[in-house]
Amino acid sequence: MNLLKEKYNKEIAPALKEELGLANVMQIPKLEKIVLNIGVGAATQNQKLATDAQDVLTIITGQKAMKTKAKTAISNFKLRDGIFIGAKVTLHGDRMWEFLERFVNIALPRVRDFRGIPRRGFDSHGNYTMGVTEHSIFTEIEYDKIGRNFGMDISFVNSATSADQGRALLTKLGLPFRK
Repeated sequence: MNLLKEKYNKEIAPALKEELGLANVMQIPKLEKIVLNIGVGAATQNQKLATDAQDVLTIITGQKAMKTKAKTAISNFKLRDGIFIGAKVTLHGDRMWEFLERFVNIALPRVRDFRGIPRRGFDSHGNYTMGVTEHSIFTEIEYDKIGRNFGMDISFVNSATSADQGRALLTKLGLPFRK
Protein backbone atom coordinates (compact mmCIF):
# COMPACT_ATOMS: atom_id res chain seq x y z
CA MET A 1 0.00 0.00 0.00
CA ASN A 2 1.21 3.47 -0.85
CA LEU A 3 2.46 5.64 2.03
CA LEU A 4 0.48 8.71 0.99
CA LYS A 5 -2.73 6.68 0.67
CA GLU A 6 -2.10 5.20 4.11
CA LYS A 7 -1.49 8.67 5.53
CA TYR A 8 -4.72 9.89 3.93
CA ASN A 9 -6.76 7.07 5.47
CA LYS A 10 -5.24 7.32 8.96
CA GLU A 11 -4.48 11.02 9.44
CA ILE A 12 -5.76 13.32 6.69
CA ALA A 13 -9.37 12.06 6.39
CA PRO A 14 -10.14 12.35 10.15
CA ALA A 15 -8.46 15.78 10.26
CA LEU A 16 -10.51 16.96 7.26
CA LYS A 17 -13.73 15.69 8.84
CA GLU A 18 -13.02 17.71 11.96
CA GLU A 19 -11.69 20.80 10.16
CA LEU A 20 -14.60 21.02 7.70
CA GLY A 21 -17.21 20.11 10.32
CA LEU A 22 -18.61 17.16 8.39
CA ALA A 23 -21.13 14.85 10.04
CA ASN A 24 -20.63 11.76 7.88
CA VAL A 25 -17.41 10.01 6.78
CA MET A 26 -18.83 9.75 3.26
CA GLN A 27 -18.76 13.56 3.01
CA ILE A 28 -14.98 13.71 3.46
CA PRO A 29 -13.41 14.84 0.17
CA LYS A 30 -11.14 12.29 -1.46
CA LEU A 31 -8.94 12.30 -4.53
CA GLU A 32 -10.66 10.38 -7.33
CA LYS A 33 -8.28 10.68 -10.29
CA ILE A 34 -5.42 12.64 -11.78
CA VAL A 35 -5.51 13.51 -15.49
CA LEU A 36 -2.35 14.53 -17.37
CA ASN A 37 -2.79 16.18 -20.76
CA ILE A 38 -0.31 17.41 -23.37
CA GLY A 39 -1.65 19.49 -26.24
CA VAL A 40 0.72 19.84 -29.17
CA GLY A 41 -0.37 22.56 -31.57
CA ALA A 42 2.55 21.87 -33.93
CA ALA A 43 1.25 18.31 -34.40
CA THR A 44 -0.90 19.59 -37.27
CA GLN A 45 2.31 19.85 -39.33
CA ASN A 46 4.22 16.93 -37.81
CA GLN A 47 2.27 13.92 -36.49
CA LYS A 48 5.40 12.50 -34.83
CA LEU A 49 5.06 15.19 -32.13
CA ALA A 50 1.76 13.68 -30.95
CA THR A 51 3.45 10.28 -30.72
CA ASP A 52 6.36 11.84 -28.79
CA ALA A 53 3.89 13.43 -26.34
CA GLN A 54 2.23 10.04 -25.90
CA ASP A 55 5.61 8.42 -25.19
CA VAL A 56 6.52 11.13 -22.65
CA LEU A 57 3.28 10.63 -20.71
CA THR A 58 3.70 6.86 -20.78
CA ILE A 59 7.23 7.16 -19.34
CA ILE A 60 6.20 9.65 -16.63
CA THR A 61 3.12 7.78 -15.41
CA GLY A 62 3.96 4.14 -16.11
CA GLN A 63 0.59 3.78 -17.84
CA LYS A 64 -0.10 3.79 -21.58
CA ALA A 65 -1.24 7.22 -22.72
CA MET A 66 -3.75 7.73 -25.50
CA LYS A 67 -3.56 10.19 -28.37
CA THR A 68 -6.24 12.85 -28.51
CA LYS A 69 -7.92 13.86 -31.77
CA ALA A 70 -9.26 17.20 -32.92
CA LYS A 71 -13.05 17.25 -32.69
CA THR A 72 -13.63 20.08 -35.14
CA ALA A 73 -11.81 21.51 -38.15
CA ILE A 74 -10.40 25.04 -37.84
CA SER A 75 -8.95 26.24 -41.13
CA ASN A 76 -7.08 29.23 -39.64
CA PHE A 77 -4.98 26.82 -37.54
CA LYS A 78 -4.65 24.26 -40.38
CA LEU A 79 -6.51 21.81 -38.16
CA ARG A 80 -8.59 19.03 -39.69
CA ASP A 81 -11.20 16.94 -37.97
CA GLY A 82 -9.75 13.68 -36.58
CA ILE A 83 -6.07 14.66 -36.70
CA PHE A 84 -4.00 13.77 -33.60
CA ILE A 85 -3.12 16.91 -31.60
CA GLY A 86 -1.97 15.63 -28.21
CA ALA A 87 -2.02 12.89 -25.59
CA LYS A 88 -3.63 12.25 -22.22
CA VAL A 89 -3.58 9.71 -19.43
CA THR A 90 -5.97 9.22 -16.50
CA LEU A 91 -4.59 7.76 -13.27
CA HIS A 92 -6.71 5.97 -10.67
CA GLY A 93 -5.96 3.93 -7.56
CA ASP A 94 -2.39 3.04 -6.61
CA ARG A 95 -0.85 4.63 -9.72
CA MET A 96 -2.58 7.89 -8.86
CA TRP A 97 -1.23 7.89 -5.29
CA GLU A 98 2.27 6.94 -6.49
CA PHE A 99 2.28 9.72 -9.09
CA LEU A 100 1.05 12.31 -6.56
CA GLU A 101 3.79 11.35 -4.13
CA ARG A 102 6.50 11.57 -6.81
CA PHE A 103 5.06 14.84 -8.13
CA VAL A 104 4.99 16.59 -4.75
CA ASN A 105 8.25 15.23 -3.31
CA ILE A 106 10.50 14.94 -6.37
CA ALA A 107 9.20 16.81 -9.44
CA LEU A 108 7.96 20.11 -7.95
CA PRO A 109 11.20 20.82 -6.04
CA ARG A 110 13.06 20.51 -9.38
CA VAL A 111 11.16 23.46 -10.88
CA ARG A 112 13.41 26.49 -11.27
CA ASP A 113 12.54 29.45 -8.98
CA PHE A 114 9.72 27.49 -7.38
CA ARG A 115 7.67 29.49 -4.88
CA GLY A 116 4.59 27.28 -4.73
CA ILE A 117 1.78 26.47 -7.11
CA PRO A 118 -0.87 29.10 -7.88
CA ARG A 119 -4.13 29.08 -5.92
CA ARG A 120 -6.30 30.19 -8.85
CA GLY A 121 -6.77 26.80 -10.55
CA PHE A 122 -9.86 25.65 -8.62
CA ASP A 123 -13.30 25.24 -10.15
CA SER A 124 -16.58 25.50 -8.21
CA HIS A 125 -16.53 21.77 -7.35
CA GLY A 126 -13.05 21.80 -5.76
CA ASN A 127 -11.15 20.24 -8.68
CA TYR A 128 -7.74 21.77 -9.34
CA THR A 129 -5.92 22.17 -12.65
CA MET A 130 -2.40 23.46 -13.06
CA GLY A 131 0.11 23.77 -15.85
CA VAL A 132 3.69 22.54 -15.91
CA THR A 133 5.90 24.27 -18.47
CA GLU A 134 8.56 21.56 -18.82
CA HIS A 135 8.16 17.80 -18.66
CA SER A 136 11.87 17.50 -17.84
CA ILE A 137 11.15 18.07 -14.10
CA PHE A 138 10.21 14.41 -13.86
CA THR A 139 13.15 12.14 -13.05
CA GLU A 140 11.97 9.43 -15.44
CA ILE A 141 12.82 11.64 -18.41
CA GLU A 142 16.41 11.44 -19.67
CA TYR A 143 17.78 14.81 -20.82
CA ASP A 144 19.75 13.24 -23.67
CA LYS A 145 16.65 11.78 -25.30
CA ILE A 146 14.50 14.93 -25.13
CA GLY A 147 13.72 16.03 -28.65
CA ARG A 148 11.29 18.76 -27.67
CA ASN A 149 10.17 20.08 -24.32
CA PHE A 150 6.44 19.64 -23.71
CA GLY A 151 4.31 21.51 -21.23
CA MET A 152 1.35 19.73 -19.70
CA ASP A 153 -1.84 20.26 -17.74
CA ILE A 154 -2.39 18.24 -14.58
CA SER A 155 -5.93 18.01 -13.17
CA PHE A 156 -6.66 16.73 -9.67
CA VAL A 157 -10.28 15.56 -9.62
CA ASN A 158 -11.81 15.03 -6.18
CA SER A 159 -15.16 14.54 -4.50
CA ALA A 160 -15.22 17.93 -2.75
CA THR A 161 -18.34 20.07 -3.02
CA SER A 162 -16.61 23.47 -2.97
CA ALA A 163 -13.30 25.08 -3.83
CA ASP A 164 -12.52 25.50 -0.11
CA GLN A 165 -12.95 21.76 0.53
CA GLY A 166 -10.79 20.93 -2.51
CA ARG A 167 -8.08 23.35 -1.36
CA ALA A 168 -8.12 21.86 2.15
CA LEU A 169 -7.77 18.32 0.75
CA LEU A 170 -4.93 19.13 -1.63
CA THR A 171 -3.08 21.17 1.00
CA LYS A 172 -3.21 18.24 3.42
CA LEU A 173 -2.01 15.90 0.64
CA GLY A 174 1.11 18.05 0.35
CA LEU A 175 0.59 20.35 -2.63
CA PRO A 176 2.57 23.51 -1.79
CA PHE A 177 0.30 26.45 -2.60
CA ARG A 178 1.66 30.00 -2.74
CA LYS A 179 1.14 32.05 0.38
